[in-house]
Amino acid sequence: MRVAVIPARGGSKRIPRKNIKLFCGKPMIAWSIAAAVESNCFDRIIVSTDDEEIADVAKHHGAEVPFVRPSELADDHTGTIAVVRHTVHWLNAIGQTPIQVCCIYATAPFVRAADIRRGLNIMVSADSDYAFSVTSYPFPIQRALRITNRGRVEMFSPECFNIRSQDMEEAYHDAGQFYWGRATAWLTGEIIFGPNAAVVRLPRYRVQDIDTAEDWQMAEYLFRVVNTEGVSQQLWS
Repeated sequence: MRVAVIPARGGSKRIPRKNIKLFCGKPMIAWSIAAAVESNCFDRIIVSTDDEEIADVAKHHGAEVPFVRPSELADDHTGTIAVVRHTVHWLNAIGQTPIQVCCIYATAPFVRAADIRRGLNIMVSADSDYAFSVTSYPFPIQRALRITNRGRVEMFSPECFNIRSQDMEEAYHDAGQFYWGRATAWLTGEIIFGPNAAVVRLPRYRVQDIDTAEDWQMAEYLFRVVNTEGVSQQLWS
C-alpha cells in the first residue's frame, strides 16, 4: 500500500493559520492535496493534524483525517520523521501495512503530480530508502560570506577566493515539497539527507520557501506568472 502523509499542525507562528490561509484563491493545503490526488500514486491520502478547522478543510478538499495528532507531536520542535512514523504505526495497528509513504508538505503550492510520480519511480529504480525534491543554489555556496561583529566580512571558504565560479561544484538544497520513503526507513528514523536517498531535481523557479509575509507575496506572484495561459506550458514543463 502507498500512502501520502500531509503534516499540518495548527500552531504556525510566523504566518498564523498558514496551512489553511488562502493562497491564490484556495486554502494552502488544498494545493498539496490536489497534487496527491492527481498523481494517482496513493491508496490513502492522510492529513496529520491536531486542529479541527484544518481537519475540516482537508476533508473538504479530498483528504482523510482519520485521527487527531497527539499534542506531543504538534509542538515547534517535532520533526517530519516523527509525524510520519506516527501515521505508519497507526496504519500498522489497524492492519493496513504501508510499503511506501510520501510526506507532502501542506505549504508546498508548487508541488506537482508529475514530480510526485517521478519521485516514486526514482526511489524504486534506484533502490533507495528515500527520494526527495531538491533544487540548485543560484550562486556558488563556496563564495558565501559572513558579517562579523565589527561589521566586516569574512568568507566561509576563503581558499575558494581565486577559483572561478564556473569551476566550483554545484550545490543543492531541499526544495521542501515532498519526501518519498520506504515505510521501514520512516519507522527506523533513518536520516533523509543521507547516502541512502535519491533526489528529484526541480528548476529553481518552482521552489519557494514561504516563511514570512514577504515570502508569501513573492510565492503568489510567481505562482500566478507561471500559471498564466501561454506562459505555463513553457515554464512548467
